[in-house]
Parts: sequence; structure tokens; C-alpha cells
Amino acid sequence: MPVFLPLLNEQASGLVEALARIGSVVVSPSDIPSLPQDVQFSVTLENSPEANVDLILSWLNEGVEKVIVPLTLAKELIAASIPSDRLSLLLDVGNFSAVSDTVRNGVSGVFLKTPVIDIDLISSVSKFFTNSTIHVLSGTKSPITIPNIRELLAINAVPVIPTSQLTLYATSAHRINIADAFLAPVVSDRPDGLFPTVVTTETGHSLGLVYSSTESVKESIITGKGVYQSRKHGLWRKGETSGATQDVVSIRLDCDSDSLEFRVKQHGAGFCHLNRQSCFSEISGLPALESTLRSRLASAPEGSYTRRLFTDPSLLQSKILEEADELCRAVDKKDVAFEAADLFYFALTKCVQAGVGIKEIEQSLDAKAKRITRRPGNAKPQWTKPAAAKAAPPPQPLSTSGSIRMRTSDLTGIAPAVRAELLKRPVLKSDEMIVKVKPIVDDVRTRGDAALLELTAKFDKVQLTSTVILPPFAPETMEIDPDVRAAIDQAYLNIHKFHDAQADKGTLVVETMPGVVCSRFARPIGRVGLYIPGGTAILPSTALMLGIPAQVAGCKEIVLATPPRADGSISPEVMYVAHRVGASAILKAGGAQAVAAMAYGTETVPKVDKIFGPGNQWVTAAKMLVQNDTDALVSIDMPAGPSEVLVIADHTANPAFVAADLLSQAEHGVDSQVVLVAVSLTAEKLAQIEHEVDVQANALSRVEIVRESIPKSIIVKASSVEEAITFSNDYAPEHLILHLENAPDRVASIDNAGSVFVGPYTPESCGDYASGTNHTLPTNGYARQFSGVNTLSFQKHITSQQITPEGLKGLGPVVATLADCEGLQAHANAVRIRLATYQ
Repeated sequence: MPVFLPLLNEQASGLVEALARIGSVVVSPSDIPSLPQDVQFSVTLENSPEANVDLILSWLNEGVEKVIVPLTLAKELIAASIPSDRLSLLLDVGNFSAVSDTVRNGVSGVFLKTPVIDIDLISSVSKFFTNSTIHVLSGTKSPITIPNIRELLAINAVPVIPTSQLTLYATSAHRINIADAFLAPVVSDRPDGLFPTVVTTETGHSLGLVYSSTESVKESIITGKGVYQSRKHGLWRKGETSGATQDVVSIRLDCDSDSLEFRVKQHGAGFCHLNRQSCFSEISGLPALESTLRSRLASAPEGSYTRRLFTDPSLLQSKILEEADELCRAVDKKDVAFEAADLFYFALTKCVQAGVGIKEIEQSLDAKAKRITRRPGNAKPQWTKPAAAKAAPPPQPLSTSGSIRMRTSDLTGIAPAVRAELLKRPVLKSDEMIVKVKPIVDDVRTRGDAALLELTAKFDKVQLTSTVILPPFAPETMEIDPDVRAAIDQAYLNIHKFHDAQADKGTLVVETMPGVVCSRFARPIGRVGLYIPGGTAILPSTALMLGIPAQVAGCKEIVLATPPRADGSISPEVMYVAHRVGASAILKAGGAQAVAAMAYGTETVPKVDKIFGPGNQWVTAAKMLVQNDTDALVSIDMPAGPSEVLVIADHTANPAFVAADLLSQAEHGVDSQVVLVAVSLTAEKLAQIEHEVDVQANALSRVEIVRESIPKSIIVKASSVEEAITFSNDYAPEHLILHLENAPDRVASIDNAGSVFVGPYTPESCGDYASGTNHTLPTNGYARQFSGVNTLSFQKHITSQQITPEGLKGLGPVVATLADCEGLQAHANAVRIRLATYQ
């Protein structure tokens, strides 16, 4: 039970951070976005009419400790089966007897509002709510006193103290020092009045036993540094001379309020004066493994097995999958423990390589434990073995010979359910991703450039001093190979020519009836943000595909966003394209933080009206989040998913060409979707294609990515071109390649596709780079309702109408009649008043 519960009604510099070290805080919904990271909090809904069960459920799933709700809302939440340990009842002291047994048993706390602190009355309320903690908020303007705190704690009630009555400074007539309040119940059984203090790591492993005084605890709470009381030398600021400083994570009292626990982040050689982490013994178990791995990450020799684990993602992934499989096969207790230890080793290696420690893992576990709604718990499709439908043979198993092969199914006689499975993509858990990106987006929205720089350091591992590059761009930043420059220039001309032809440059004028002229004309979207992915590949082509139509459309501001390189610079190829398309700014950031910066604007990043561009799940989720925020007033081009290609091939197809086309998408990422629809191909022809896939894949530098994407891809056998095209239209691929006899004649049958590549000499790569069409295309089946990016994507259309008096004479009665029908008198009057004047 906490000593007191802070109610956030006023924010002062450092106050919330200090309060977070000694417990959780209570906030209103409007305070949530501005809370510092890692603050534990509950939400009070006293004046929140917009709150409903779904919104509250989302808060609890995101880690809110409790919601404090009025009686009416409490009944709804209890009926919705919200666990009692996450509910507190907001109640005026005079109304407690009106609470039903259902409500009393459905909550675990009572937030009691009372004009004054009446110990007897509060004691009665406490007895009524036998299984709940009573939190007492007094209406008095003067701060609570230390004797009041002790009296309330004595009857198992917790005082609620508004932050307007708390201070980091000395207690006064108007405010109480937070450390004084926290230490109110603490007693010492020692002659010197000191408090025994156990110091532990962030994960609760003991470091040593020290002593604290009122003065040392106050300083620790306020500064966030480990400060203790030496029995011989007075205040002991840990690490002041040795450098082994501590950052305080939390300070807690024990159950008898006579000793303390400090959880700290220990720096330097360790806590012990013998240069060990702990005074009691050497660390062991997972903390020891984490320490060892961090040391090896910093110092493992080049070429060593450990260094390869940290630098070769495919090796580490293989080891994790291998050990996971061995753990699943283990049976007896000893083998299970042995294989689990191996899996932990490689999993923690992955974590340390990514900058994640045991603390972050435990925080994630704690967050999962707080979720109210649960997923069904089903395994992802690639890890399950569904029973084969009787109407169709099961997919052929993956080769065990080491060759890179696809799975095969046959459309002939296939059951509808099996066909539907073939059309499915991996499930994109957009709701889960949006929950993950929301704190990032909110941080950038609230703190602007400061958050952007911190997040870039965290995710891109780059320390920047500025967020944007403005034109004119320095020539040295655009120095590229002459052949690459020539290729970019030619691609620019082709793409510009095709997109310029698309531009809507005229005005559509139609006289719908005599004297009634309607028109429509296009205007450029004023400010556009173009996201250019980085990471595993440099993509100047995406800068071309997004920048050129923006330039052609006449957008006044073109903001490019792309992750910086390790030295903080942007690839010269992208810089050169930015120069060619007339970019007005280049944002040196990637991920959700870049999307947020463009959506809301920061001190240096211009706000945009529409965001374009592909990206990973984080980018896609951030785009979806901001487009639904009316404060952002930003739209997006389309939802995005993993790259995909569907190839339809008949007897005329060249196996080497087909294999090359399949691999051109498979190398994009491990989640790329690759489908071959084989039209009446012989077993020999299919074998030739599979052989080419294996041979060509093993010659690629990105073969390890292909090894993962190709086995998840499929060959679908079709008996006719018509059957193949029907399947393709249902699949709605991003890229559709036709290796067919008389391929141009088949284009008229294509209803759903992002872009079509017709004939054996039209590789998808040409569309990706330089033919002139755009490569930013709908994925995940969205080609059913979305077009790829084009010049019109960067324009908006405005309609106008002009009516003469004679025109209104003919049209007016029609409008007035319809307005009367809908009961909109003012609409009808706007017509009739004009008709009366004209007559």
C-alpha cells in the first residue's frame, strides 16, 4: 500500500519525475500525452463524459494501472467483466451507503471525496468496502499534515494529495515536501535513527545493504541519484568519487515501514567497493549472461563466433530457430532445461545486439500481464500444420536437400476454403502496431525536435544535432558515380514524361441544363511528405517515384524523410534525386517518428497535408494513426504491406525469366509475397523453373532473405489462362507479370492489380526503376480499391457552379421541392427568395 497517492492537477518542473520514483500518480485523460516515459499512472474520469467502455478498455490494455470511475460508469465496466483489480470507484463520502453489493465486490479501490478528514467516518467507509483500498481526497485548501497521513494509514486508508499541494522544496503552510509525505510513516529501531536500505538492480537482484536518513532519501527522490547515509561520514552520494553512480528507478517501503528498497541502474564497475556488481556475491543467471553479452558486444574479436552472432543476422536467426526447435522436441526435465538455456542465450544475444536488456523484457511482460483483452492464442499459419482438405492434395513439403523451393497447390477440384487460404496474406496486426507507435507519435507531437532527435538516436543509432537539410544542397553531398547519375537522369526523364501526361491541366465544364454550368478543376496539394525507406537498401528510385509526380503536380512544399546513415548523412543518391525534384526540405529520420514529424510539424520540420511512401509495419501504422487524427489534418496515399508479385506463366514462358521475376520481389524482405500461377505446365517445365529459382537465388548477395521468403511463397497450378486470371483478380497483386502467349490480348481481362508487366521482355524491375510508371503500388489485396501513386494523387479537384437567373428559374423549383421533402426550410428559402426577386 502506498503512503500517499498524488493527483496531477498542476505540473512543476521535475515534480512528476520525482513522484514516479516513489509510486504511481493519478491523472485525467488530457494529461496522458504529456506524462514522462515509464511513469505508472491511473486515470480518473470524474469529468470525462466522452469516456466509454471501449476507450477505457484500450487504456487498460496499454498499461494504465487503474481507472477511477463514477458509480454509473462503474456498473457498465463491471457488466463488461473488467477485472476488479483495475477498477476504483469515485465516490462522495455521503453516498457510500447507496453502493450495491455488485459494485462493492466489483472494484478493488474507492476514491473517496470528503470535505474534511473525518477519521471515524472514513473508518466506517473502510469497513463497508472490506476488500478495497480507500483513497481519501480532502476538499480543504491547506495541504495535508504528516499526522493526518499517519492517522489515515493507521486505518488502512491512503491520502490523495493534489500536486498543487506538493513541492520539491521545504514544506510550507501551502505545500508539503513529497519526501516528507513519503517518509511520514517511516520509523527506525536504531539509536542513530537511520533506516536499513536494501539496494537492488532494476530487476530486483540485490547489490548491497546500506543506511538512509531523511535527508538522503529526500535528495534521492528529488535528484534521482543514489544517495545514502554513511554511519561515519554523513551523506554518501554513491559514485561521487569512484564514478560508479546510480540512477534511482524506484524507492519503496517495506510492510512495516522501517526499512527501504532502492531499485537502481548501476553504472561503473559495480556497487561493491571490491569492484563487483554486488556485495553479496558475483551475479549469476540471466543478469550475468546479459553482462557477459554486453561485454562481448563491445570487445569480441573480429571473425570470432561471438562477433559473427552480433553482426550476421542470418546466423543468429538460424541459431534461434534451431534452439527453439530442439526445445520443442525435448521431453525429459534435464533436456528441457538444457535446451531452454541455449535458447535463452541466443535470444538474449539478439536482445543485447538490439540494445534491449532484461529490464525491457520484464517491462514488456508486465505490460502483457496488464492487458484485459486477450488474443485467441492461435499460432501463425507458417507454424501450424492444418489438416489437408479432402478435395485437394496438401501442399508439397519444403525440400530438405537445402535447395530453395516454393510450395505447390493445384486449383483443380480445390475446396473453397483451401482456395481462400491460398489468397490470404500474413495477418497484419495493425491494431497492435498502432498501440506500439502511438507513444512515439505522441512524443514527437508533444516535444517536437527534442523527441525526434532522441528517437533517431534510439532507433537509428545516430546522434544528430539537427533534424532537417534545407536547399540549396551542398554539391559534395550529391557526389555519385557518373554511371549512377546518368541512370537516375534517364529514369527521371521517363518518369517525368509519363506523369506529366497524367496531369489534369484543364477545366471540365458541363452545362447540365440551360443556364446551369458546372465545372471541375485541379489544384496541387500544397505540402506533401515523401517517406523514402532506408535500412536494408538505398532507395533513390522511391525518391524519384514520389518526388516527380509531386513536382509535376506543382506542390509548393516537398518534404523528403529518410533514415540517416551511421554518420548522420543522407545517401548521396537520394540527395541528388531530392535536388532534381525540387525538395524543399529533407528530414533526417525514419520510422513512426518521421511520419509524426511530417504530420504535426516541429520547430524545424514543416507540417504537410499528405504523406506518401512505403515502409515497414511501424511506418504503415503511424500513417494510419495520423490520418485518423483530426488535429493532424493529414491524409495518406494508401495502406502498405510487404512487397508482392504474381506471375502467370504458360508453355511459352522462359524458366530463367520467370525465376528472375519471382526473385526480384523475394529479395525485398523475408515477408515478401511471391506467387507463380502455372497454366497447364508440365512437371518438367515446373522443375526447370524451380531449378532456376534455386540457382539464381544462391548467386544473390541477399540469398539469406530469399531463403526465408521463397519457402513461404506458392506455386498454384491452373488448368487454363482464364482460371489463372480469375485467381489473380481475386488475389489482387501489387505486381502482375504475364508470361503468356498473346499476353497483350489478356490485359483487358485484368481487373485488380497495382501494375501489369506484359510479355517476356517486360521485367518488373523496369517498372521499379525507369520505364516511367510508378512503383509505389497497393499491396495486401488493396489493388481491389486503390490505385498506385500517380500525378492525380498529388492533386485535389474542386468543383464550381454558376447559375444565371434563367437557369435558377428552371432549377430552383426542383431544389426547393427536394429541400421541403427533407425538411430543410432554410435551404428552400435560399432559392425562393431569389425567385421572388427575379419575378
